[in-house]
Amino acid sequence: MTPQQHADEHPEIWRRFSPRQTLIRYIWLLVIVAVVVWSVRHLDIPWFYFLDAHLQATDLAIRMWPPDWSFFSELARPLIETIHIATLGTVVTVVLAFPVAFLAARNTTFNPLTWFVGRFILVASRSVNTVVWGLLFVAIFGPGAMAGVWAIALRSIGFMGKLVAEAIEEIDVGAVEAIEATGANRLQVLMYGILPQVLPVIYGTTVYRWDINIRESTVLGFVGAGGIGILLYASINQFLWREVALILLAVFGVVIISEFVSAAVRKRIS
Repeated sequence: MTPQQHADEHPEIWRRFSPRQTLIRYIWLLVIVAVVVWSVRHLDIPWFYFLDAHLQATDLAIRMWPPDWSFFSELARPLIETIHIATLGTVVTVVLAFPVAFLAARNTTFNPLTWFVGRFILVASRSVNTVVWGLLFVAIFGPGAMAGVWAIALRSIGFMGKLVAEAIEEIDVGAVEAIEATGANRLQVLMYGILPQVLPVIYGTTVYRWDINIRESTVLGFVGAGGIGILLYASINQFLWREVALILLAVFGVVIISEFVSAAVRKRIS
C-alpha cells in the first residue's frame, strides 16, 4: 500500500501541513535558493582565493603566536577607554531614548504627528551602523572618545527606545486610570502610573545594551572614534601580528566579563 492510499483510507491521520501549505513552503524554498544563487553570481567572488585559504589562515596563526605580552602596558589605557566609551554612550542613550520611547508609544504620545516623529527617530537610529555614526561624529568633534560616545548613543537609541515603547504600550491601564481618577496631572500619571511598570524593562534593556556597546566600541577606533580599535588598526597595518593577538585576547576577555556582569544583573532584576 502506497502512502497516498494509506492516507486516503485513513483521513483521520494528522498532518502538520495541508497540501496547499506544503506547496507554498516549497515555492518559498525555491525563491530563497534562487535569491541566494542570484546574489552569489552578482558578487563576482574570486573563488580561487579559497584554494589556499586554509594555508593562509595557518600561516597567520603561526605569526600571531605567542602574543607579545610586553605590549600590554600600552594596551591597558585604550582598553579602559573603550569601556568608558561604551558606558558613557549607554548613559547618554538612556537620557535620550526615554522621552523618545514615550513619543513612540501610542498610549503616551500626544498626537499622530508626535508618534510619527518618535517612530522615525527609532528607525533612523537603527538603520545607521555604529561605524557610520562614528565617521559622522569624527567629522563633527574630531578624532577621539567624544565621537565614540555619541556614535554609541545614537546607534543605541533605536534599540532601547523601541523595546521601552513596546513595554509602555503593554502596561496595565487600570493602574493608570486609577491614578487619573484622583485628579493627577500628566506628569504624575507618568511618574506613578507608567514608570513603575516599565522600570524592570528599562533596567534590563540598559544592561543588555551596555553589553552590546562593549563589543561595538572595540571597532570604533578603526574610524578614529577612540578606544582600543585605534591600536588594533595600527598593529594590523604594520603587520605586528603578535600585538594583534594580544589585543584580540584583551577584547575577548573584556567581552566575556561584560557578558557575565550583564547576565548577573539581568538575573537579579528579573
